Amino acid sequence: MNIAVVILNWNGKQLLEQFLPSVVEFSKEATVYIADNASSDESISFVSENFPSVKIIQNTTNGGYAKGYNDALTNLSEDIFVLLNSDVEVTRDWLSPIVSEFENDSTLVAAQPKILDFKRKDHFEYAGAAGGYLDALGYPYCRGRIFNTLEKDEGQYNDTATIFWATGACLFLRKEAFLGIGGFDEDFFSHQEEIDLCWRLQAKGGTVKYIGRSTIYHVGGATLSSANPQKTFYNFRNTLLLLVKNVKGGKVLGLVFIRLILDGLAGIQLLFQGKISHTYAIIRAHLSFYGLLPKFLKKRRMQASKINYFSTKSIVWRYFILKKRNFKEGY
Repeated sequence: MNIAVVILNWNGKQLLEQFLPSVVEFSKEATVYIADNASSDESISFVSENFPSVKIIQNTTNGGYAKGYNDALTNLSEDIFVLLNSDVEVTRDWLSPIVSEFENDSTLVAAQPKILDFKRKDHFEYAGAAGGYLDALGYPYCRGRIFNTLEKDEGQYNDTATIFWATGACLFLRKEAFLGIGGFDEDFFSHQEEIDLCWRLQAKGGTVKYIGRSTIYHVGGATLSSANPQKTFYNFRNTLLLLVKNVKGGKVLGLVFIRLILDGLAGIQLLFQGKISHTYAIIRAHLSFYGLLPKFLKKRRMQASKINYFSTKSIVWRYFILKKRNFKEGY
């Protein structure tokens, strides 16, 4: 199988200086691409001068993660796409265990490696950890990460497991399947688009896996920090859009109603914490959600599926009331 490692970049010269060398060194069996989202810094000239083997894809606009990758991947010929964040350090032989899984399992359409924290390399990292799931209310969580509790890596997830979503920080995709469902939904712009993608891929009969024999280290928040209200905006808005688009049946009404109430409570909590800009971001997220609702109701008629999307009833209840912090405690 031919492999394309594609790094989306927007004004990320410093990140490329730090992390591109490991990607080039340990990805000899792949073609490495930089997909540039109309950067205004010197990142592309830096890559051209210092890494001549890396190919440049120049997008004309900054369409975020979703449109940026859709535009970049359309004309690539490789069988496997590896969508890699620019703030990732890869390790020796990180590609082969996952590519072998694609070769041996024809139903496999998306996968991720073990995601450890670049700053604390013996702990899992927030964005993906050891594979993603959703609870009944649509809250994403991972093996190795429940809310903000991150487990130490002690080999407990050195396995291969079927998961519900694979992280966009390092997302392996079968080209045929990705293009077959039309790629990412560009209305998400950034955040949750990989969950939507994995949901639609599974609705078509595909399998999503975590392969723990491959390891990468992710900085996390290097392109959009959790302290940035815009991240709050995308997370709250896109979770609502995700549910409307993909949950089949009348239960989606109650589901969205509950999430709107919980979002309001979260906004009040942030207000009392003095994080006024984040509270305002939640308000903006809800207004944007209402604005996009007619469009997503149309998408829903084509995309909503009856596949069981959740693996536990409520992580809110288990985490905050039952005080269960680790994945293996009943998640």
